[in-house]
Formats: sequence, C-alpha cells, structure tokens
Amino acid sequence: MLTIALPKGRLGDKVYSLFAKIGYDCREMLEDNRKLVFTSEQNGVRYLLVKPSDVAIYVEHGAADIGVVGKDVLLESEPDLYELLDLKLGSCHLAVAAKNGYVEDEESVLRVATKYPHVAQSYYESLNRQIEIIKLNGSIELAPILGLSDVIVDIVETGTTLKENNLFVMQKIVPSSARLVANKSSYKFKGAMIDRITALLKGEIAND
Repeated sequence: MLTIALPKGRLGDKVYSLFAKIGYDCREMLEDNRKLVFTSEQNGVRYLLVKPSDVAIYVEHGAADIGVVGKDVLLESEPDLYELLDLKLGSCHLAVAAKNGYVEDEESVLRVATKYPHVAQSYYESLNRQIEIIKLNGSIELAPILGLSDVIVDIVETGTTLKENNLFVMQKIVPSSARLVANKSSYKFKGAMIDRITALLKGEIAND
C-alpha cells in the first residue's frame, strides 16, 4: 500500500485526476463526504487530504510515502525529501510587489511583509539589501496599503488581486508549480512503485 498526500482544494482535485488517469483511482474520493483518508485496496493506494502547506511535513516524517506540494513551500521550509517531478500544475511566481507609484529608498531598511520569510531573506541577501521581515499569514496585500510594509513577497498567479488592490509586481523571484515529492526511506523500500508512478505521470503530462 502506497500512501499519497494530496493538498486539499482545487489543486488537489486536479492532481487526483492525474493519478486516476494513470490507473490509481479511488472510488471513495468521488463520494460526497468529509473523510480525509481514502483507500483503494484494488489499486494499492491510500490518499490523505491535508492542508497544502502541510503536505511536505507528512511526507518528510513518513506519514505519507509521496505527496504533491508547491515549489514555494519547498523553498520556504526546505524539507528533507526527494523532489521527483514538476507536474506543471498551479503555475505561479514568488514575487516582490508594492503600491502603484512606490519608489524604493535604497538608503533605508526595506520593510517586507510576507508569509515566506526564508525566501524573502535569501532573495534580499543575494542583493546585499538590508530588510526587516514582517511575518504575516494572510491578506498580505493589506500591508503596503496600510503602511505596515514597503513591499510584500508573495505568490502571484494572474496578478488580478494585486491590480484590484492598486499594487504592482516589482520583481519576479522564482517560478513555482506543483511538485511530486517522496519520503527518502519510502523511496528506498518502495522505489519501484514510486518510479512507475513518476514515469506514468511524466507521460501523462507530456500528452496533455
């Protein structure tokens, strides 16, 4: 039995569709219920539905053998696991954004609001720029509007939310998309099955 951690929500639905197409469907997943664990004895898989930011934790600690997690989460938390495949889903960018008309004062410490403090710190260290991190968990766009920060570092998909809040992208830091990851110990013992799934997913993505 292979345990697969999927992110809850639209991305998880898309990922499950991919797995179903390659023969790892689970009828229970399609039922209208609030379950978080779904098993298909026939296909030898168990699916866990977890918060997107927690997938890597479940995989790293062995509660799941493989999982699907955003590259942004991997960059921020740097978990000890194997990154196997870019699934080309949930494509977006980690980016720096600010209020329309904002001009950076290079002489002062830059105040950066973000839920990605590690990514932000690494990015600005590479520019030798002194910053103050303001850690937020949601509604990051409010920070520059209310004067809490100069800029934000956040995920940008279409840019619509930024535009609606009179913000613009100053710099794109790194692209992000859904990645297939594996627990290192699981890969040692279930490598053949994991490799088979990886190869089938790769083929399915190439055909789309």
